[in-house]
Amino acid sequence: MTTTTSWISKKADRCGGDACIRDTRITVWGLVEWRQLGQSDEQIREGIQGLTQADLDAGWDYYASQTEEIDEAIRLNAEA
Repeated sequence: MTTTTSWISKKADRCGGDACIRDTRITVWGLVEWRQLGQSDEQIREGIQGLTQADLDAGWDYYASQTEEIDEAIRLNAEA
């Protein structure tokens, strides 16, 4: 998915280089974990100010193409 309002970025000095929504500290793995815990897109958007559906769609698309990376990030966070 390519949009002008949402994208995924990875920077070594932000969130340990994890994939994030735009230039925020909102990690894709965090969003995926919330979804796996049963949160709907609406509930996630309500919980994170400024997050758009386009942001979530970009996150879900990223997860679909980088499942191993995101699942590993979820696992590592659970162990921390």
